[in-house]
Amino acid sequence: MNGHRTVFTTDRPLIHRELALEAAPPRLDIEMLVSPDRATLIAALAGAEFLISERAGLIDAEVVAAGRELRLIQRLGSRVHDIDLDAARESGVPVCTWPLAQSTMVAEHAMALILALVKRLGESMAVMTGEVDGDRDWGEPRECDADTFAINWSGRTGITMLTDTTVGIVAMGEIGTELAKRLRAFGCRVLYHNRNRLPEWAEERLGVRYRTRDELLGESDVVCLLLPHSEESTGLTDAGFLARMRPGAMLVSCGASTTLDEDAVADALGSGHLAGVATDGHRWEPPRPDAPLVALARDPRANVVLTPHTAQGDIRLTAELRAPEFSNLVALLDGRPLRHRVV
Repeated sequence: MNGHRTVFTTDRPLIHRELALEAAPPRLDIEMLVSPDRATLIAALAGAEFLISERAGLIDAEVVAAGRELRLIQRLGSRVHDIDLDAARESGVPVCTWPLAQSTMVAEHAMALILALVKRLGESMAVMTGEVDGDRDWGEPRECDADTFAINWSGRTGITMLTDTTVGIVAMGEIGTELAKRLRAFGCRVLYHNRNRLPEWAEERLGVRYRTRDELLGESDVVCLLLPHSEESTGLTDAGFLARMRPGAMLVSCGASTTLDEDAVADALGSGHLAGVATDGHRWEPPRPDAPLVALARDPRANVVLTPHTAQGDIRLTAELRAPEFSNLVALLDGRPLRHRVV
């Protein structure tokens, strides 16, 4: 035990914990605590130089005070609503976040799906390739210049502006937080529902407003589901759920593959109650030939966007992926500036 004593708290499964330990620099002496209770965490901080908190976990004034020798509190993720930043500041302990590549990738994918629906990109692409209205006579083509062009020459309708749109995020975790940042940059009004509400200051910082689930469904032009798999979330989007959404709203899912009741969603789209559906996860993967959303997506005018569970791209869970999470600890030991510093 000659390394720099580091307490690492996490609630993630074993494979994630093993890879984190494999990726850790050898000069760190890590004690990994899985969902520790308060007393265990406070006791473990005696003599610790670093506290790594993965994704969440209350770090209040008492916890900060227990770490009398702490040199850094490193949050893996971008949320700090459950860290007493004032207590850390008063104790002279820096607090840093570390954006997670997987969360950023999924948030970007969700953003792309939202834009694809709002702009009806599938239908527009199909017009260009002749899959939609390929037999229509659009008139003689003319070469474009500064004075010659044909805006919306195919007469597409239903293409709207994302700015000023109300987007409701169901599950405000790491991905939801990253998505909210991007939506705010587009000028959206962002609502969220989460099992545990964020503190008011965290809501203000993100520019989001809390709603009950039913309130969110009734107010949102676009509902984005980012729920993890659970018994409660499986088949969540049944007919009752969808009926509570605004007529003409759009549904996006970048959460667990089990979240959508695909038959109910297909019915809501077919009836016109929903104006668009996009999902990255599917009940069966790869989808079965009779998948109802796949059948609808074959008609580009249906405004359905399906991706083959690629929101995370080709990122693979490896020790190399986790190695950068220790960058700030190494930087502090080497006398270099900290990145993503909050305090």
